[in-house]
Amino acid sequence: METIVSRTLSVHKEHEVLLKLEAAGLCDELAQKVVDSKDNDLAKKVVRLIQNGGFEPSTSQKRAREIMGKNIFGVEEAIKHFAVNPTKQQLAYLAEVPFAESVLEACKDTHILVAVFPLSLLDIRGACKDQGLFYNQDWYNKQSFAKEKGEVGWQLIRKTPVSDSTSKTWDEQNKLLGKDDEVPSLRAVVYAMVGHYKATGERLFEKIWVRCSDLDSGGYRVNVGRFDAKGLRVGNDWDGYRHAPLGLASARKS
Repeated sequence: METIVSRTLSVHKEHEVLLKLEAAGLCDELAQKVVDSKDNDLAKKVVRLIQNGGFEPSTSQKRAREIMGKNIFGVEEAIKHFAVNPTKQQLAYLAEVPFAESVLEACKDTHILVAVFPLSLLDIRGACKDQGLFYNQDWYNKQSFAKEKGEVGWQLIRKTPVSDSTSKTWDEQNKLLGKDDEVPSLRAVVYAMVGHYKATGERLFEKIWVRCSDLDSGGYRVNVGRFDAKGLRVGNDWDGYRHAPLGLASARKS
């Protein structure tokens, strides 16, 4: 029995799409391959390609996704959830994931592999306007760290604070970092927190804060956390401060 598919496009829109495809080289033979494709696989691939803005993942990216499972926020997710429009140069730079497969295997349950695009804290907040992902704060609106866009690149960010890093000063926390770890920027941590939540529904640092590498205009260390239903919070404190819910963010060096 033939499956009846509910229509979502108007006849006029379908005609426009078909004309575009024919102009791009779609012929009767190719169209029949789509029709005959098992489980509608070819059509699904075309739709997925359109959803990803024409982006096709590299072999390195595909392998990283196989290893990381849900703990990856790649180019596809950035296009979908942050509406980024990658340049050819950015895509070329991201084509090779700069972490060995052994590193990804070791980090697949504890870290998130993130394709970070040049978006500032304010850019990310603006992309999530009226979604309840940011607590209502304005103290950092004119801060340099909130405007910093950074560079495009892959980052492997820990999903939890560095082990045993709470109730310690900044210097004490840094002594706990492994030789292959570093403290990421607030921008990168927020990018990972918001992106991972939008892609999976999982909140990071929901009941705790983590220090990041940035300083505010007063010389205080910037932190982020308490990502509950009211949205994530951005705070600051002096490096000598100790507090039970305040740990240290970390990322693997690439």
